[in-house]
Amino acid sequence: MMKRTWNRAAVGFALAALAALAGCGGGSHSYHRSATSTSAAISSSAITAAAPMFGDADPVEWKGHAPQAYPVHGIDVSRYQGNIDWPTARAYGVSFAFIKATEGADHADSSFSSHWYGATLAGVPHGAYHFYYFCRSAEEQANWFIANVPKERGALPPVLDLEWNAGSRTCPYRPDSETVLSEVQTFLNIVGRHYDQQPIVYTTPDFWQHNQLWRLHGAQPWLRSVAAHPSERYPGEEWTFWQYSGTGLVPGVAGQVDLNTFAGSRRDWSAWVADQAL
Repeated sequence: MMKRTWNRAAVGFALAALAALAGCGGGSHSYHRSATSTSAAISSSAITAAAPMFGDADPVEWKGHAPQAYPVHGIDVSRYQGNIDWPTARAYGVSFAFIKATEGADHADSSFSSHWYGATLAGVPHGAYHFYYFCRSAEEQANWFIANVPKERGALPPVLDLEWNAGSRTCPYRPDSETVLSEVQTFLNIVGRHYDQQPIVYTTPDFWQHNQLWRLHGAQPWLRSVAAHPSERYPGEEWTFWQYSGTGLVPGVAGQVDLNTFAGSRRDWSAWVADQAL
């Protein structure tokens, strides 16, 4: 069933991307513009016909600006993806990857090293992410991340994954928004200084809104929105990455995987990597 779904969805993705190629107009744009202006400003000259051949186990009928309008796509992974054939994933359109490294102040993802090494060998730009745990201090968690993630030339900026985890068996705690902002800012400051990079913050619509994450300083947004463009779920907000599916199907990756896109053209992507990578 999954294989048949992949075949239909993959072809649909490619055709939609080619359709977006034919239909997009306007000039090139900078990656730091708002989601709305970014979507509207992609030029056809900036998009190549080599659309990513990704499928989706639960495809969405997009209205307005669809993920296929953006040319640079990638994945985020953890131990749940198992072994990944990174050269195959890259060949089918994976332009970047964010890899889970740590959680809280004492948990390290068991597949981090193998994913990191595999992505490096395959030439896939990649960075590490930390899943925030509300029952340990920001300082402890930042130091744990630093202890487990190499400061390696070419690495993408570090990512902080922020979302409520009320179902946690060990920490269902939900601090007030001022505490969240203060602790998160501390984490970002420590990690940003260590790697000399502007960190990325991944989050969900409810967490973003409840904690007013737009008040953070020195962070780039990576926004989850799996049924609508970020401009609908985060009105007026800028974004660098958009997670548009949690049920992606990518050759080289067993099972389902999160799919993401970058906010700009291929030229913007090259410029962003040159500016942001270690």
